[in-house]
Amino acid sequence: MMTEKKNVLLIIPSLMVARGIEQILGEVGEFKVIGILSDLSRGSANRLRNIEADVVVIDPIVFDYESRANGRSVLADFTDAPAVAIETSLMDEETLRPYDAVIGIYDAPTTVVRKLRSAVESQQDSPRAEGEELSSREKEILVSVAKGMLNKEIADQYNISIYTVITHRKNITRKTGIKTVAGLTVYALLNNLIDINSIE
Repeated sequence: MMTEKKNVLLIIPSLMVARGIEQILGEVGEFKVIGILSDLSRGSANRLRNIEADVVVIDPIVFDYESRANGRSVLADFTDAPAVAIETSLMDEETLRPYDAVIGIYDAPTTVVRKLRSAVESQQDSPRAEGEELSSREKEILVSVAKGMLNKEIADQYNISIYTVITHRKNITRKTGIKTVAGLTVYALLNNLIDINSIE
């Protein structure tokens, strides 16, 4: 029985590295690259919102040095897909810790695939529970997301860490089965959590 290939989005400044990963994944056949972005500029970020990726492979170097430690939370503003960091240069552990997995440019193809599979499966291991209600805090976070707030803004508003916001967003995705900001906005509207006039 043929299983459906998982969609991978690459956000890697080096086209040579990105094409190498694409080649490796193409040979293995379990994953397929559906897009390559070299940065997270406004144009790229807008494209990212419209891509349905099962996993994102990102080189944290796309973030400037000061925002690199918060790179994972920046990415979570655009997609709820698991994020796998690719370490193309030496990075401190604090930068890499928030990612769902880390692959190195010297990893064997089987190791790369295993880590991607693990990242995807870890998100699928928490399937949507039928009838599982959003907590009041999750509803507040959902409303903030629907209003277009970034993770850092939400964290500041509720005086919680960015990592807590990311956890709430993952729980919201798991419970609703909705991965995109647009989908969550529609969900919030349909469930009378927000008014159409409050959306930016």
